[in-house]
Amino acid sequence: MEDLTLTQLTGKDLKSWGHRPGPQFPDLLARANEMLAKGIEVSRIRDDLSADIPIPPEHIELHEEGAVVFHENLIPADADEETNLEKVRETMRAVMRTPTVVGGAIMPDACPAGPVGTIPVGGVVAARNAIHPGMHSADICCSLMMTDLGDADPAEVLEAAAKVTHFGPGGRPQGQRFTVSLDLLDAFRSNPFLDNAKVIRAAQEQMGTQGDGNHFLFVGRSRNTGRTAMITHHGSRGPGAKLYKAGMEVAEKYRRLYSPKTLKQNAWIPADSEDGRAYWDALQIIRKWTKTNHNSIHQATMEVAGASGGERFWNEHNFVFQRGDIYLHGKGATPGWSGFAADADKDGRTIIPLNMAEPVLIVRGSDASNALGFSPHGAGRNWSRTEHMRRLGTKTAQEALVEETAGLDIRFYGGKVDASELPSSYKPAAAVAEQIKSFDLAEIVDWIDPYGCIMAGELPRFTRRGKGRR
Repeated sequence: MEDLTLTQLTGKDLKSWGHRPGPQFPDLLARANEMLAKGIEVSRIRDDLSADIPIPPEHIELHEEGAVVFHENLIPADADEETNLEKVRETMRAVMRTPTVVGGAIMPDACPAGPVGTIPVGGVVAARNAIHPGMHSADICCSLMMTDLGDADPAEVLEAAAKVTHFGPGGRPQGQRFTVSLDLLDAFRSNPFLDNAKVIRAAQEQMGTQGDGNHFLFVGRSRNTGRTAMITHHGSRGPGAKLYKAGMEVAEKYRRLYSPKTLKQNAWIPADSEDGRAYWDALQIIRKWTKTNHNSIHQATMEVAGASGGERFWNEHNFVFQRGDIYLHGKGATPGWSGFAADADKDGRTIIPLNMAEPVLIVRGSDASNALGFSPHGAGRNWSRTEHMRRLGTKTAQEALVEETAGLDIRFYGGKVDASELPSSYKPAAAVAEQIKSFDLAEIVDWIDPYGCIMAGELPRFTRRGKGRR
């Protein structure tokens, strides 16, 4: 029986009638309450608004298995690599079933990174009119920057860098923070994905920080010129992680609406939607923040070291790139075509590190069709941290470090060696470099031979403080 005492309709009423929340919702609610105020019966209001109930879209089916293929740019050298490759193949076959996907590729450094159906590290996925947050990962715009420091003493540069840089969770303490420009903060506030107090606070607190894991600050010499070079590796930290989370939440709404059979980690935001345009703009703002973060560490180190900077260039390897109506998602894959970004190196060079004891490669991408235009981002892994520790046997992480990095100045910001970052935890550097050549992924134009590096190291685990008793 109709409630004759009802004085106001709510969004809950509209949803119970079949309307879906969206930009049209406020107008519908205003119309409904205007009619109610005029004394029109609720049943009539419901009937009048029924024409505005959207027709449910047909669900988009997954591709048939094998209908979309991916290129392999990896030749396994031993049983471990064979096992690793089989896992990568399994997960890529599942990724290729995503309805938006039109192609894919794996790099020589490919390795699994999550449940089956998750894009692997060293993976590239091409999608039409779709941005997949899960395919650029939470470490959005993880990237490398190199500065030529001329005849600066590598020892002095590394010592200066140790005083400047910051690894670990969170940001810099008050009084030690790097300035973030008002223009950049205004850009955050102008974007619906980034206009959030926590995101903006993280952008301010974490400028000049590098996080943890495999992020590093490396100092070495160019084999071509003998000049000192500094290279940093990190992503967008907290701001990027928060954008990723927001992007995944929006993508999940579209997945439930259009393609519930798509795996949650492969949900997408239609690129031509209002959400898609806003998310794409947010990615570019996060990219600018990350580049500024690299620059701030390089500039501060140069000031402390009294060094003069020459050329500087950078590239990202966890990002989305657009070519026509195709969105290329690289997770641990480096774009290798001319002009992949407006600020790309004018000579087309990008940076590929291998491990702390090996040279960093400076390459020029070949835009190889068999790699969808990409090259690898590093050496990759064949096993987990736990398996690596097992294989060290009775050898301690410190003993392995001394053995594997003899003659180098290797520092861990947290003071304790992170065994998962030892050279032995990565694929053989020489094999990766050889496969870059054999698959024509890029031309190696220089090697930055190591003097030393700084990494986060094994840091104390964050534990949430329990609530005390009353």
